[in-house]
Amino acid sequence: MNKEVLSLWPELDWIQDEELREKTAKTWELALERSVLTVADLNRIPFTLLCGPDLKVTFMDHKRSVVHIAKDAGNTINAMYHGELPVNMDVVIAGAILADVAKLLEYVLDENGNAIQGTYGKYLRHPFTGVSIAEECGVPAEVCHIIATHAGEGNMVKRTTEAYVVHHADFMTFLPFKERLIV
Repeated sequence: MNKEVLSLWPELDWIQDEELREKTAKTWELALERSVLTVADLNRIPFTLLCGPDLKVTFMDHKRSVVHIAKDAGNTINAMYHGELPVNMDVVIAGAILADVAKLLEYVLDENGNAIQGTYGKYLRHPFTGVSIAEECGVPAEVCHIIATHAGEGNMVKRTTEAYVVHHADFMTFLPFKERLIV
């Protein structure tokens, strides 16, 4: 596991399955290799392009918060639902870490260093390309399912419990920015 990925994702240590942890990290390594974005860029660019370049919440602020929220939600479900709605925590954590990995291919930087959607991103959104990169790294289907269904595209298929957890952790921290009522 390279130092750049570990600096972005200390949460990788939460994945108990060593093989899944390695495949999750490898997916991020591959995305970074193919991207024009650097680790420094990910820690400064806004997490969404819909709110403009002045948004203070960075890409990594948002991504890491989604992982923390998904972990907390999964643990709460496991603790309180008497085993009737089991959540595989390794799958939730890996899926949350990988959900937006392909935004590294979707985004480019303009002449001012601001993140914008590139040509590739206009044709293929990150849920599709994220699954492709993850499969290339041997990530299992149950985690690829989360990548594929975490965004609006997932509304067209049935989601696993783990996919619902990640989807809602992601959208509860995105939609208020997009749709907030200013009073």
